[in-house]
Amino acid sequence: MKKFIEAFVNVWKIEELKNRILVTLGLLLVYRFGAHVTLPGIDATKLNGLTNQAQNGIGWLIDVFTGGAFSQASVFALGIMPYISASIVVQLMGIAVPYLQKLQKEGESGRKRINQITRWLTILITLVQGPGYIYNLYRTLPREAFLISSDSVPFIFSSVVILTTGTIFAMWLGEKITDKGIGNGISLLILVGIIARMPQAFVQEFTSRVSENNGGLMLLVFEVVVWLLIIIASVLLIMAVRKIPVQYARRTATGDFEQDIAGGNRQWIPLKLNAAGVMPIIFAQAIMFIPAALAGLSEADAARSITAQFQNVFGLAYNIVFALLIIIFTYFYTAITVPTNKMADDLKRSGGFIPGVRPGVETSDYLDRIMSLITFPGSLFLAIIAVFPAIVVSLMNIQSQWALFYGGTSLLIMVGVAIDTIQQINSYLLNRHYDGLMKSGKNRKAVA
Repeated sequence: MKKFIEAFVNVWKIEELKNRILVTLGLLLVYRFGAHVTLPGIDATKLNGLTNQAQNGIGWLIDVFTGGAFSQASVFALGIMPYISASIVVQLMGIAVPYLQKLQKEGESGRKRINQITRWLTILITLVQGPGYIYNLYRTLPREAFLISSDSVPFIFSSVVILTTGTIFAMWLGEKITDKGIGNGISLLILVGIIARMPQAFVQEFTSRVSENNGGLMLLVFEVVVWLLIIIASVLLIMAVRKIPVQYARRTATGDFEQDIAGGNRQWIPLKLNAAGVMPIIFAQAIMFIPAALAGLSEADAARSITAQFQNVFGLAYNIVFALLIIIFTYFYTAITVPTNKMADDLKRSGGFIPGVRPGVETSDYLDRIMSLITFPGSLFLAIIAVFPAIVVSLMNIQSQWALFYGGTSLLIMVGVAIDTIQQINSYLLNRHYDGLMKSGKNRKAVA
């Protein structure tokens, strides 16, 4: 603990790191403030119907992803979900569209162009989701909640424009955090919304167990222990790597020539068990919002049945589809983010090789085969943790809001984003010759 406190103090000794952290906190504060700014023309004191809708199931998840803005009829009510949806579409199209494939190979300039395409697609998605959200307000809130006519063209038009602007602004905040702050901005925006919901969820569970004599304090303590064990399992999943041994040729001078001696320097390539991180969870969750949203626009019996199935996040059908999507997206995201061909080429150019495997194509195939083998248990474990809230609700009768922190999107995003941010801070500390947050040892003086 002492070493951790010393490392935490050292964070504020590095001017650049301190400024990045302050910028990150400031932008997150702006986002949290905007989540409580209600749309013009809506009475903020009469949002009980919308708040009740966001208390359970998929409504609660949407509210978490938007940082509470959904239940506040806020200018950020759509949050950054349209941006995530646009990212999914662009990455899927990158497999089949030659133009996008070409951009992916152009390095930084291609990445900037892809980001611009994603932004324009985000606007289009928001323009579609905006009227849907206004329609949901019309169905959920009483007529007196609208200060002006809810079906008037000026109200609908202005609200859609404001919602679109709010999403673009939230996207801009996320990109600025990534660029000027610390950590992944989009993920941090989601993280603060999740953390904001945790105290309320725990208080409800505490009240249910203790005040209502539903198991008592001992059962609550047992729940917390289980929760901590799941967090440990999630950390192990995210941090686990398969080490591929690598050898480099060592050159020694012998008279007028140099001789290569294989096995001179030994290193290893770390292949992560869960190379995709939390992105499969975010992608799968974004897809799971779509059926209920589309079916909710219809009053047909079939549409109501679909809505009921996909709004029950603890239901069997929902969790089976959710788990399958996570496994699929884990393979997909791993394939596009782990360039085994490039790794093999870089290894060959640096004079390295994997023992028993020829450099070049055979090395690429070997790495690709290893990634496929370790991705399966990684994706399976990720899916199990994702559906664990439904398991604890069924077995332990936990309050639904607190159960959603036992796995699923909430816990995995919290753990994944926290680890990623700590690793970035850790790299700053180690580069300045300080002990990192994740490594103990004797403190060293910074080198000017």
